[in-house]
Amino acid sequence: MRNRPSTLEEVARLSGVSTGTVSRVINNAPHVSKKSREAVQRAIEELGYVPNTAARSLATARRGAVALAISSDDPVLFANQFFAEVISGVNAVIEETDLQLMLVLAASDRGHSRLTRILQSRAADGVMLLALRENDPLSKIADEGQVPVVHGGRSLDRTPQYYVDADNRGGARQAVEYLVSLGRQRIATITGQTDMHVGVNRYLGFREALALAGLADHRISHGDFSEASGAAGMAQLLDEHPDLDAVFVASDAMAAGALKVLRERGRSVPGDVAVVGFNDIVTAQHTHPALTTVRQPIEALGREMTRMLVRLIDGDRPTSLILPTELVVRESA
Repeated sequence: MRNRPSTLEEVARLSGVSTGTVSRVINNAPHVSKKSREAVQRAIEELGYVPNTAARSLATARRGAVALAISSDDPVLFANQFFAEVISGVNAVIEETDLQLMLVLAASDRGHSRLTRILQSRAADGVMLLALRENDPLSKIADEGQVPVVHGGRSLDRTPQYYVDADNRGGARQAVEYLVSLGRQRIATITGQTDMHVGVNRYLGFREALALAGLADHRISHGDFSEASGAAGMAQLLDEHPDLDAVFVASDAMAAGALKVLRERGRSVPGDVAVVGFNDIVTAQHTHPALTTVRQPIEALGREMTRMLVRLIDGDRPTSLILPTELVVRESA
């Protein structure tokens, strides 16, 4: 026989949802699935849980929260248009719920410890992970946190159960096939980081398209998705392969750097060298010439990650998504 009242945490455990979801059911808040609401109501009845006035007021005041953990500590990240668009998409969905958003930059030991504390203390009902590298510690930290986890993109060392990604390989292949269709024969690439799934898959798409066309794929420089690395990569390619007539660049930021170097070296675009980027961030429309690029649904990535996480928190089991990409032809190719 019980000699103490049941707790909110016990209701959450029995119903298989987070304490935040239990609070939302108790307060008849929106954005709780029918399945989760019914599970909580059954647990409340089975345990005889009765929230008193003070507890109900506390539950109403305490809003649930989710964390967006990015594997970066670079302050320049906040000026990165890709991350800005992802966060905009995340926030658009958060505003439709009663959740709060915590942003965690977590590439360092200090950042890892902060995310661990957040998850262990149940300060967040779920977590989204972004920009993970191979064998990234954030994956293990999130798994051990015992909260729902959604990955933005995949990792090289594992395919997570729940993720939202873009068709990076297919988009890169489409970009290079377009260059081939223009009659370009000596096509180079500036890759992204090769310890990231996105970097490797865009490189693989480049190689596949050239293999199908029977063209050489040895004109390669490796970057890190930054404008500076795009400039350095373009300079390297021109020094090593001065006869190149096209370049597929694995991000628009790197492509902007590549275009500057081509101008400095006196190469006309697209006359001498055609250039195609990837992402279709705002910068792509304002380079000189305007950048032909692969449009990645960046804001949609943030929105779908968040929707998936909210569904997981509410006890649903959504299906992972790969978002389509499309080629946007402008003046650079």
